[in-house]
Amino acid sequence: MAALNDVLSSIDEFVWGVPLIVLIMGTGIYLTVRLGLLQFRKLGKALNYMVHNEEGGNGEVSSFGALCTALAATIGTGNIVGVATAVVAGGPGALFWMVIAACFGMATKYSEGLLAVKYRVKQEDGRYLGGPFYYIENGMGSKWRWLAKCFAFFATCVGLMGIGTFTQVNGIASATKGFFDPDMAYKVSVFGTDYSIVTVITAIVVAVLVALVVIGGIKRIANVSSVIVPFMAVAYVGVCVAILIYNYQNIPAAISEILASAFGMRAVGGGMLGALFIAMQKGVARGIFSNESGLGSAPIAAAAAQTKEPVRQGLVSMTGTFIDTVCICTMTGLTIMVTGAYDISIEKGLEGVDVTAQAFSGGLPWASGVGPCILMICLAFFAFTTILGWDYYSERSLEYLTGSMTAVKVYRWLYIFAVLIGPFFTVSAVWTIADIFNALMALPNLIALLALSGVIVKETRSYFERLDNGLVAEHIKREKKEKKAEAMQNA
Repeated sequence: MAALNDVLSSIDEFVWGVPLIVLIMGTGIYLTVRLGLLQFRKLGKALNYMVHNEEGGNGEVSSFGALCTALAATIGTGNIVGVATAVVAGGPGALFWMVIAACFGMATKYSEGLLAVKYRVKQEDGRYLGGPFYYIENGMGSKWRWLAKCFAFFATCVGLMGIGTFTQVNGIASATKGFFDPDMAYKVSVFGTDYSIVTVITAIVVAVLVALVVIGGIKRIANVSSVIVPFMAVAYVGVCVAILIYNYQNIPAAISEILASAFGMRAVGGGMLGALFIAMQKGVARGIFSNESGLGSAPIAAAAAQTKEPVRQGLVSMTGTFIDTVCICTMTGLTIMVTGAYDISIEKGLEGVDVTAQAFSGGLPWASGVGPCILMICLAFFAFTTILGWDYYSERSLEYLTGSMTAVKVYRWLYIFAVLIGPFFTVSAVWTIADIFNALMALPNLIALLALSGVIVKETRSYFERLDNGLVAEHIKREKKEKKAEAMQNA
């Protein structure tokens, strides 16, 4: 196992080297400039669109349902375990680079959502399918179909062996074991290794629940996500805010530590530049894992949204990155810092969910078991919805890749099996595999975004010009309805 971890780490360091980080950040910066800081100027409108569905749009689920499906896939272990992993491995400065990457990533996510709706296709059975594979093939031309196929292949692998299964169920199992059986009092042997009985039970329960939902497809996934995601996100952020308020006196020092670490000014070894690069690398990598901007996954869900306006869905899509990283990940990182959990983790060698659990257990004046219990519940629900969302992503990718629904049905059961065995892999190996597939999946998508940036800018200008002139269909219909209601009232 040690040899395997060494090989995976070498591959991870190669694919997540300077070129890919520059490409991800560069694409976000480039789109931000070309769109005139749209993610900041139009954030208010985007948040308004997020909660007001478009009337008369074409698609399978509402824009909010599509966003919740995307958020279901993004708000997961990356927000709880991933942030902790980034901060411990890259220093507190990783949180700064995570947020910076997210700010530019909002322009990337906007572009992905726009292209997903513009180039989506309607199947004979009425389903709307879209995503990078379709905007690569239909937007860049059929000669680039090979690149679309590469994306679809890597996306299928990410779902089966990366974000979708192993990391999520591993996080759930770690949290439940840490709460119910931290001392491994009840052990069973699996694959020749001793595991807590809680881990085994968790694997079975989660696999069964996933099977019950994913068979229902996008509509059932969207329905479940629309209930769980908003409730758990608000609950989790609420607890984090309470911890920050209770430890408010430590906030200035925590922010100072984050900024100093972000620019390598607290380097212990390797010099300032080495510490700077490590913080940037871990922050960007975990940020992409969490919000998936540039990864190309969210547009697969966005393509199913009931809308006629690509730009409108692009705005809704970019709120996902804002909610996921700028809000939730920042909350997690700050709670780890202000409670002293970071220092304790370095001293005791804690990793993953144990770091965040340390912050929750000591962050408020409650019994030590209350915080980890809340964290376990939040992590379980977040990770569960992520498993659901990524099943949809990977199934649609495989459908594009093979054109066979039989292959999709077989894959569905493989996916459920991967959920079942996920808790029995080591934490480091699981996250490294996920990072590798994330990088491979991002490359084709980023190439497409740069190649189609002219289309993105043209569509954006056209929409806002029509919006300013009252020519957007949704607004025309709303005005007619308001005038009709006013006429009836006057009569």
